[in-house]
Amino acid sequence: MMRRVLLGFMGIHILHHASRGEVTGTFMMEELERHGYRVSPGTIYPLLHKMEEMGLLKSRTEVRNGRRMRLYRATPKGEELLTEAKKKVRELCSEVLGD
Repeated sequence: MMRRVLLGFMGIHILHHASRGEVTGTFMMEELERHGYRVSPGTIYPLLHKMEEMGLLKSRTEVRNGRRMRLYRATPKGEELLTEAKKKVRELCSEVLGD
């Protein structure tokens, strides 16, 4: 149960960054770790792939320094979900933490 909640928060975080520009799995692992999440490649990449399957992210492949990298960006559907999630998070924080 706790894992599902954390994956939800991670998904919102991914959408936040992917709505501002392209992100990589490595970038998201480092960013999430900065916020206290312990994320392995075995967690982040399946989450990114699932979000892409759901139509929330779109990816493209690019070669950088001889390495193939997948870059993810939020789709309009992902940005719409992020807008809704922000409203819910704001409402939840207001209720839980007080005004």
